[in-house]
Amino acid sequence: MKLSKLTLLGATVIGLCQPGLAAELEVTHWWTSGAEAAAIKVIADAYSQSGNTWIDGAIAGAGGVARPLITSRITGGDPMGATQFTHSAAMVELIEAGFMRDVTELAETAGWKEKIFPQSLLESCTFEGRLYCVPSNIHSQQWLWLNNAVFEDNGLAVPQNWAEFVAAGPKLREAGIVPLAQGRQAWQLQLTFNVLMVGIGGPELFLKVYDDLDAEYAAGPDVAKVFEAAAQARTLMEGGNVQEWNLAAQMLVGGSAAGQIMGDWVQGEFTQAGMVAGEDYSCLPGLGEHEYITAAGDAFYFPKVDNPKIVAAQDVLANVIVSPETQVAFTAAKGALPVRGDVELVDATPCMEKGMDILKQGHIVESINTLVSPDTVARVTDLMVEFFADPSFEAARAQAEFAEIIATAD
Repeated sequence: MKLSKLTLLGATVIGLCQPGLAAELEVTHWWTSGAEAAAIKVIADAYSQSGNTWIDGAIAGAGGVARPLITSRITGGDPMGATQFTHSAAMVELIEAGFMRDVTELAETAGWKEKIFPQSLLESCTFEGRLYCVPSNIHSQQWLWLNNAVFEDNGLAVPQNWAEFVAAGPKLREAGIVPLAQGRQAWQLQLTFNVLMVGIGGPELFLKVYDDLDAEYAAGPDVAKVFEAAAQARTLMEGGNVQEWNLAAQMLVGGSAAGQIMGDWVQGEFTQAGMVAGEDYSCLPGLGEHEYITAAGDAFYFPKVDNPKIVAAQDVLANVIVSPETQVAFTAAKGALPVRGDVELVDATPCMEKGMDILKQGHIVESINTLVSPDTVARVTDLMVEFFADPSFEAARAQAEFAEIIATAD
């Protein structure tokens, strides 16, 4: 990733709207935690400087709640002006149905292809050779976050991998600490399992299951190790009865929990609490086992509308999102990586630098959301909700049910 000074890039103001075309633009998103709210404000403020008006459409409850609400509005004839969404098969269905705007010409005019890195971000926005979204940030899910002081204060070395983390669990329990803080929302439980798929099993296992849809392999000994790790995680999670991911993060901040499996966006919460990466907390990409990460992140999509003022406002927002100024400020607040290869982050944390290095090595895996249908994702999610809620649900039985899902997946 070639980096250059922001000051060399930020002198030009881009994306200003034409006189007479200023408009109100409703933008839906699910960024409602403290750090997320600060991050979306960066985009909103930059957009408002164009003379347009940002109408904030925040939806609490993260993607699991927001995605169906956003989808129902678009298909029901009440589209917002723009919406944050993840690269997923669910959005492809909306594109196929003709609900979403093609922004190929806008991207070509602004030169996104030469600026956005890695190119897979644009590929994830592409359908039948046309572009339908603007990437806003790179996020990866495959991280284990650790509160260093919790381990050190209890005479334990800060773990360097999943095996060491599991081994520290009993002593942490004796000290009244929840080893693994995980929110109990469905999407987080699915995330936990799929992070284990990559971290414990490796990228080849992940793709053999979700890309090749190899049901026989999903029922075999390699995947059995992943389910054994999931059972370990379930035990480590006992006592951490919170729902939202940011509340689980606050358990780490307060020292009542030792670790959390979560995407790199959790860094924003640690930063807001005054914690310093490498000193107060550590991060293990791929759980310290297989250092591969997803690079899908978030993107903004634009529903088709007939109003030329809204179309012009969509263009402005798209240009604002990819501008170097916005990318630097937004990703710093969000705890994400920028989608441009020509900007330099301000005060990049050691964890962000790890993520950049992994991207440069090409150690990237696709998300489950881009590999299988929303129905298959939902079935895996339902299984994980049941598995993590019931300690008597044996790993072997869960694996058998999982293999059946893969056998009938689309």
